[in-house]
Parts: sequence; structure tokens; C-alpha cells
Amino acid sequence: MKYIVVLCDGMADYPVDALGGKTPMEVAKKPNLDRLARFGETGLVKTVADGLKPGSDVANMSVMGYDPKTCYTGRSPLEAVSIGVNMLDTDIVFRCNLVTLSDEENYSDKTMVDYSGGDISTEEAHELIKAVEERFGNDVFKFYGGVSYRHCLVWHGGTLDLEKMTPPHDISGRVIGEYLSKSENAKPLIEMMKESFELLNNHPVNKKRVALGKRPANSIWLWGEGTKPSLPNFYEKYGIRGAVISAVDLLKGIAKCAGMDAPEVEGATGYIDTNFVGKAECALKELETKDFVYIHIEAPDECGHRNEPENKVRAIELIDEKIVGTLLLELRKFGEYKIMALPDHPTPIKTRTHASDPVPYLIYDSTKEHDSGILSFTENTAKLSGNFVGVGYTLMDKFLAK
Repeated sequence: MKYIVVLCDGMADYPVDALGGKTPMEVAKKPNLDRLARFGETGLVKTVADGLKPGSDVANMSVMGYDPKTCYTGRSPLEAVSIGVNMLDTDIVFRCNLVTLSDEENYSDKTMVDYSGGDISTEEAHELIKAVEERFGNDVFKFYGGVSYRHCLVWHGGTLDLEKMTPPHDISGRVIGEYLSKSENAKPLIEMMKESFELLNNHPVNKKRVALGKRPANSIWLWGEGTKPSLPNFYEKYGIRGAVISAVDLLKGIAKCAGMDAPEVEGATGYIDTNFVGKAECALKELETKDFVYIHIEAPDECGHRNEPENKVRAIELIDEKIVGTLLLELRKFGEYKIMALPDHPTPIKTRTHASDPVPYLIYDSTKEHDSGILSFTENTAKLSGNFVGVGYTLMDKFLAK
């Protein structure tokens, strides 16, 4: 039996006025997912446990079968693992976004224009992170380049007692002052953020971007702090070998911590322009030597954060056509297989940030086809099924059950 998870990050939503009061899942043309739902099982699953923030970190760990309340040590350490950062038990690791802030003179008066630094390329970003490391790096602080706007800072001998270090995608379009930690312990971090604006706003990379009509990635933004991670090995837990296919360091880091492979896919970007077919083809190749593949697609989540309802619909359609469609054409050669498709959490267009609501899931077993009568895979049809998994990390046990 081959097992494939298609994780559509942030796909679930609330009704959107611009879509006629429907959700992107309800509007999207997705015949493959709809068929799997009809001849499989659908329901709702609570991927974010009470008391936890609805991030892709805890939600994806939950979908993979890990209890975040016992395994989670922070988001950034998982990303750091992905890019090869060696951490000590006394290190505190942060996500370091390259963001676009407005140009008010006082840093606290600036607005979060773009949490992704105008979709900055990895090549450009590495030049900026190099400048940041040259200015601020020392025996205590060390910056590491990641992918696009996503990077890491390691604080040797740091502390987690920082009050709130706010995710930048939670405050799009808002003045940042009230979201800057007032903790005495956070002062050196906030000072680096403030000083980075002058450094980066005048950097040649950003001058060139502005000249081309692009947004400058003119400040670092530190958040997602945590300590060295440790996850039970996936093979030892479930008895099957697996791989995680994703464009983002977070998922690659989870994979590596769990002892799974994280192959690179050329053209995988984490947005709607990603190489959808390439991800499906990579999954099929991995299934030649493994029994489990977890395909993570970031695009719907990014569209939710950016308030792009039409693009979110299109992202779902591309997942259906180019990933699920490609898989279904080839999976028969492996014999028996099961597919599970779901979001990790909602990223509603209305709020532009993550929500903790239960999300729809479908599980299709090629050996147990039955007509459920459900004609479309949506938030509402999943709810109407009556199936509900209240403890998210048990869904993987359900999926892998013989």
C-alpha cells in the first residue's frame, strides 16, 4: 500500500463576498478532489489543539501524527534544521523575515506593507542577509540565509522570555508600533530590527528593485522563537519510510527531524507560480522506494494572507489538476494506494491570517471505493458528513490503518 498526503496549506476559508458569498473551495473547479471525496470518506479534523496558536508548524506536525503539546519547541528551530544550522541546547532561534515597511521616519509609526518583502528572490535576499550579518553578527547573534523572504537568526545563550514577537503576516496593513515587544529582554532584537531599516532601505539590491517598480525588502522582522527540536522518528513510529515535498524550510525541517527525506523540486516557490507538476512527479519518484509521501503546497495560504480570492481559487484548481490529476494517472502502477487531502488550517481571505477552526479532510482508499453521495469537497460538505476527528494528531493513525 502506498500512502499520499496532499496538504493544501491554508485552503479552508470563510464565505467571501467577492466570490458571491462562497468559499474558494466551493468556487474552485476540482473534479479530482471531488471524485475522491465522493468515493472515499470526508469529515472535519481539529488540527490546532486548544491553547496553541494556529500556525503551519503545529498544524502540520499534528497532521503528520505528532502531538505538538509534547513535541513542539518553536517554529524557527524547525526551519533552521532545514538549512543546516547546528543548534546548541542553549540557543534560541528566530525566523527572520525580510519585510517591506512604509517610510515614516519613526520605526514604530511604519506600516507592515508586505510580510514577504515584495516576493524577493532568494538570490537578492542572500545579499541582504549577508549585509545584515556583517552589521549585526557576532559571538552572540548569527544570521543564516534561507529561501526568498524566510531566514533565521540564532541567539546564543538567549531567552524565550520576550513577551510577544508578532508574526508579520498577522499585521499586514497595520502600524507596527503596538506589535513590537516591550520586554527588556527583547531590546537588542528590536534595536536590530530598527537599525536594519536604514541598512536595507539604502542597499543596492533594494534601490534596483525600486527602480524596477518592485517593493524593497527594507527591514528584518524577528519572530517564531524556539529551542532545538526533537521529534520521534517517523519510521520507528509507523513502520514505513517517507518523504516530504515542499518549497518551504519549515516542512523540510519537520521532515529532517522526523528522519524523512526532503527532496528538492526545481521551480518550487511556495506561491501560485510553483512547479505543481514537478511536485507530483517528485512524489511518484519517491514512491518507487518509499511507501509514504507528504506533498505540501503553500500557494493557497499565501493567497489568503495577501487577500487574493481569485488566486486562491486558482491555486486550488492547479493543485487538483496538476498534482492530484498527475498522481491519479500514475498511482495504479503501484497497486493499492490511499490518498488523504486536507488543509493544515484555514487562512481566511477576510482576516488574512490563520484560524483555529477544524478543517475538511478526505481519505480515499483504492481498495474500498464506495459512493458516499458527497459530490464536492468543501468545508460544508465535510461538516455535513458528521465525521469529526477531535484530536488532530490521531488522523494519521486513521489514515495509515490497514
